Amino acid sequence: MKEFGFNYSGVKLYFGKGSVNKLKEQLKPYSYFIIATSKTGARVSGALDDVKAALDQINSKYIIYDGITPNPTTDQAQEIAQMSWENGAEAFIAIGGGSVIDAAKMASVIHKNGGNAKDYLYFNRRASKGKPLFAINLTHGTGTEIDRYAVLTDEKGQKRGISLIYPAASADDPSYMTTLPRNQTVYTSLDAFYHSYESMTRLTATPMVEMLAKEAIGKISEWLPKCLNGPKEIEARYWLLYSSMLAGVAIDMEGTHIIHMLEHALSGKNPKVPHGAGLAMLGARAIYYTHKLNPIKSAEALKAISPFIKPVADDADVAQKIVEGFQKEVGFSERLSDYGFTDRELLKMVDELAPAGVVPRREFMPMDREMLTDIMLKSL
Repeated sequence: MKEFGFNYSGVKLYFGKGSVNKLKEQLKPYSYFIIATSKTGARVSGALDDVKAALDQINSKYIIYDGITPNPTTDQAQEIAQMSWENGAEAFIAIGGGSVIDAAKMASVIHKNGGNAKDYLYFNRRASKGKPLFAINLTHGTGTEIDRYAVLTDEKGQKRGISLIYPAASADDPSYMTTLPRNQTVYTSLDAFYHSYESMTRLTATPMVEMLAKEAIGKISEWLPKCLNGPKEIEARYWLLYSSMLAGVAIDMEGTHIIHMLEHALSGKNPKVPHGAGLAMLGARAIYYTHKLNPIKSAEALKAISPFIKPVADDADVAQKIVEGFQKEVGFSERLSDYGFTDRELLKMVDELAPAGVVPRREFMPMDREMLTDIMLKSL
């Protein structure tokens, strides 16, 4: 379990136990920080104490905003930006998973460039830079500590992912993951799995993306069951976090497709749906269609889970069942109905996504209304 660091698209990433101490050098130029967190994760993991100690050592001041919730809102990003303006903050530190880091990304852009969160979410305003943002990642699912994306939900329940900014530097420390509850361990790991699978099976995927995705899926399939048997085992957390980071680079290079698009609609309407759970509920049936459209890459992606999936469209049903079996093996069997969704609600979401019958601008993975409807209803 070697510690290492590397640069990617301007992000200086420190990976391994004690990585916050290495991040400290990047923090020295700034004298006042906004620390963005959720209510509990940063405290329970010990990451907040480590960051506070590091800031004390370099004589930097800080103020804490701890109001970020799962599936963060544009209002929360706006509140962080307002707090940073009022207190004259020079930089941001996000301590948390994807929700926390994404909200902080948006706040840093607002602080630097003005406007409000919805301006950027709906492309009425664009920015390539924000105030310096440092990310301490607390889940092995997000990838946002290394990529440029942020996902937020507005007051109407519209959840959107946009290209925003990269962190200036990030820390991936697997010791912070040992306090993740069992369900969050599963949800976040499946999030990284679907990042990998979707990036690799886009029709435009490059060989480098395929390499990263296959490595990530292989490690997840090997280490997630082991992690669940020994949740405090640091080696398992190390490799799951490594997989999540690789998947983050893969989606930064290539992106996702149908599973993330549908999940954003679901958790936008019901913020109680954990992102990884939403992906997993939809994922197996979506893999059926993805395998039909791109069977060679789909079979390659899933080879670590089962070498018996053939790279032919006729094996789409086999691919779906293999993924369903893997998810059940790691204790995931949730359905959309468990979160109160009805067939009527799901059909309304499809109407919003494909009002003309075909999903616009989805040339990287052809989609139509019939496909979306079937995935939604078969996941109910």
